[in-house]
Amino acid sequence: MKGFFLSLQSEFYKSRKTLGFWSAILLPLLITALVTLGFFLKSAKFSATPAMGLWIQFAGIPLGMMGSFLLPMFVVFIAYSVNSVEHKADTWKMLFTLPISKWAMYSAKYVYAMLLVLLCMLLFAILTLGFGNLLSIMKPELKFSDYHMEKALFQIYFKLFLASLSILSLQFLLSLLWVDFLKPMGVGFVGTIIGGILAGNAKWEHAYLVPFSQPLLSIMSLGRQANAGIDLFTKEVCASMAIGFVIFICGYFIVQRKSVK
Repeated sequence: MKGFFLSLQSEFYKSRKTLGFWSAILLPLLITALVTLGFFLKSAKFSATPAMGLWIQFAGIPLGMMGSFLLPMFVVFIAYSVNSVEHKADTWKMLFTLPISKWAMYSAKYVYAMLLVLLCMLLFAILTLGFGNLLSIMKPELKFSDYHMEKALFQIYFKLFLASLSILSLQFLLSLLWVDFLKPMGVGFVGTIIGGILAGNAKWEHAYLVPFSQPLLSIMSLGRQANAGIDLFTKEVCASMAIGFVIFICGYFIVQRKSVK
């Protein structure tokens, strides 16, 4: 366990100045700030909207963007960025000679990538709530303060995080095996398009088993839960967690065999 925490700490120090780390902070800040600016400039258009509807429109824009395209591609980028430091410095062999188990190093890298995705989702929820309440102060005609959706918004973003775990596991493994950034990025891009088609356009009944369809399906399922609260563990989320765990375990044995060659 000590080796795991040392490896996790090492990942933070190695990546804290990289674009991968800062993208987890800047992406939610940029998107929510732009949405806020749009609502600020068009406040007269939304002045007659009830508070609940106002929150749904305001929070729905970044949620729709993340569920459909941005989250899968962000996860692809994060998965590669965590391993790119070793790829660029060619330090994999040196890393595996350290007196720390390969399992501790492998799992620490994965958990660190997972924490970056979770941080991004958490910041989306916090910034959405913060900017919404700021708008109600700057533009009193926008009645954001008349309705509270803090719990629901945190649940939704946590659901998105869970729905991204299978993509993270797959892309994490690919980024370990491939030094070239274009290969895992290409798989992620094509997978995101196919996943969107299967879940959104084709509405394939088994799309919940496709990793790149799961974030979109988790957002689409919210409409069916409107009057029943937020169900975190819908079938696409459970499939994402199960597939992610299987790929994570398989990935360790694949990387272990590769590392001793």
